[in-house]
Amino acid sequence: MSDDSIRAADLLRDHRESIDRLDAILVYTLGERFKHTQAVGQLKASHALPPSDPVREERQIARLEELATRADLDPEFAKKFLNFIIAEVIQHHKNQQS
Repeated sequence: MSDDSIRAADLLRDHRESIDRLDAILVYTLGERFKHTQAVGQLKASHALPPSDPVREERQIARLEELATRADLDPEFAKKFLNFIIAEVIQHHKNQQS
């Protein structure tokens, strides 16, 4: 192996290790987020509140798009990601009200 290939392999390993750590952070962060949304769902169910809040959802999507832009992340990707999470949360809230 050439020196360039060894350096490239080292860089690749370092990037992958960082990606693995960030994936763990994402999973634990989502876990924590869903603990809170489950509590919100229980609160909504016990007070007969609707499972979704379209006004808040719109605000959150706009906020996430702005954060994504500042973080140099594709805002459209961020919007799709949050929409997926919101859909999961609403489904959990509906299930809690059944």
